[in-house]
Amino acid sequence: MTVSIWQADGTQPVREVDFLVVGAGIAGCASALFASQAGRDVVVTDARDIALGASGRNAGFMITGLADYYHKGIEQFGHAAARELWALSIKTHDYWRAWAREAGGVHMDQRGSMLLAESLEEAKELELAARALNADGIEAIYHAADPLKRGYFAAVEQPWDGSVQPVELAQAVLRLSGAEFIANNEAYKVEQISAELVAVHTRKVIFHARYVMLCTNAYSFTLHPYFRGMVIPQRAQVMVTEPLPDSVIPVCGYSDYGYMYYRMTHDNRLLIGGGRHKFFEQEADTTDDRVTDGVQGYLDGYMRRFFPEVNARVDRRWAGTMGFSADGVPLVGTLPDSPRIGFAVGFTGHGLAFAAGTAERAVDHLLYGTHPGALWAGRLTR
Repeated sequence: MTVSIWQADGTQPVREVDFLVVGAGIAGCASALFASQAGRDVVVTDARDIALGASGRNAGFMITGLADYYHKGIEQFGHAAARELWALSIKTHDYWRAWAREAGGVHMDQRGSMLLAESLEEAKELELAARALNADGIEAIYHAADPLKRGYFAAVEQPWDGSVQPVELAQAVLRLSGAEFIANNEAYKVEQISAELVAVHTRKVIFHARYVMLCTNAYSFTLHPYFRGMVIPQRAQVMVTEPLPDSVIPVCGYSDYGYMYYRMTHDNRLLIGGGRHKFFEQEADTTDDRVTDGVQGYLDGYMRRFFPEVNARVDRRWAGTMGFSADGVPLVGTLPDSPRIGFAVGFTGHGLAFAAGTAERAVDHLLYGTHPGALWAGRLTR
């Protein structure tokens, strides 16, 4: 978001804070909790409210791993990095489950996931992914035919995966952090003004903070030019039916190389998301969160093709803006020449798979200088 001179003319009150988190999605809320556990006095601020960006507009999938299949991750990043990222995803899910139990009030289950093939070519890729997972001791189950009997060609089953109501999760994590929250407060400038002080200009306040953590994901480029080309906004669209009398799919489904995804919600609605790969030009590099006829029409057609027995009315359609990193892996680091301004961004549509573990590494890197491993943003700028 941009802020006009009429909305904030530079005379806002100055407020001294210890640790400021910009962005109240699941990564920002997790960062607040880790910073609080490290003994910092934390304030969180957001341009809108808790989980009103991508964190509250996704499908609520807790699917382990990167956006691409495991064997592809090994090819792209190397075996050690692929194993590291898989372990980080498992750790993130462990955090979500523990925090949901501690806070209460979060709809979460372990229904499992299936990566499904929509073609024979994709079925071959799934078999390679399963072999790579099994070779690393990960007990993924390969199905050479469609276990759902809906017209898919093969599947990789991950029974430990699950789903969550993501807004409830973000709210719970923020409660556990004990952080103060300031909503509806757009940030428009951030700069390190001394060796130990960062100024963050927002519509309501000019913060002077000892440490700042940016969890602004797709909107990061609006706050600092460093993120241009590093984190690219991508629109995702979803539809959900009115409640159904019976469940039509027992797992979180994920197919067409991850471009399609579907599940039953906790109140028994069929949710279907994806379709952006059929309209790449209009869905890429945009922060516009309006739905479009093309993508929504594709989702309608997908439901008719794979779930033909569902004749319920579509109750809601929405869109959200994801932040894709340049190589598909989250980014952790500090801004150039600004060691007190850290960031945890670039989740590539898999924030529920990585945000908590990424936030932990980002807070540790900012406070203690520990290396963030495979998440180090310097890999893209070397």
